[in-house]
Amino acid sequence: MIEALILRTWPIHEADQIVSFFTRDQGKLKGVAKSAAKSRKRFGGALEPMTYVLASYVEKPRQELVRLDACEIVASPLSEPVDYGRAAALEFYVEVLEETLQDHDPQDAVFRLTLAVLEQTRAGRIWLPVTYFGLWMVRLMGWMPEIVRCTACGRAFGSEPAYFEAQHDGLVCVEHRHPAARVLSAESLGVAARMFREPVAALAEEEWPRNRAADLRRFALQGLERHLERKLRSVQALNQLS
Repeated sequence: MIEALILRTWPIHEADQIVSFFTRDQGKLKGVAKSAAKSRKRFGGALEPMTYVLASYVEKPRQELVRLDACEIVASPLSEPVDYGRAAALEFYVEVLEETLQDHDPQDAVFRLTLAVLEQTRAGRIWLPVTYFGLWMVRLMGWMPEIVRCTACGRAFGSEPAYFEAQHDGLVCVEHRHPAARVLSAESLGVAARMFREPVAALAEEEWPRNRAADLRRFALQGLERHLERKLRSVQALNQLS
């Protein structure tokens, strides 16, 4: 059995389901879970999105879908009550992983990142893990621009804010900002630097209300949407949270 995170399921036939799941060793896979809607012994609640499981499956030559035989729950997002905020965060993780990961492409760093933010989300946190996950996914996909200095002139930001646009990569200084650019505060630039060198669990010891590093979160989410060339439905749901 191998470690995996359940992403999505689709019903087929009477009781079968197609399951998209992200494995640590083999990357993202899709498989058929026979009688999944009926077999509590083999699957139970293990096919809920973002459930961390030990999965047993069989690959067959020249077949795109594997045969998913069983899943044993290691950790479930349903182990604690799920309110709208946590549901929106979980859907964000699922959507980003589905859109960014290629099939059969192992991404151990992404797997470890997802486990770490899921632990924080199960503990009831939303804004820290969502911001941390979004920022790190931009970096791990190779889309993160320079965050220390202006991409136009090379001047270090230091204690000054930076500016970014939804349509372009990179951060610029005040002298090279576009009138429509958004500000990324010096404080949030410092938060980004910490996120790149500290585990999310260490940052969780502090208070993370919605307004903390909100500009950094916006920068990361816009970066994801720009490179995916589509709006993420889960981002809209997160933006509606009060």
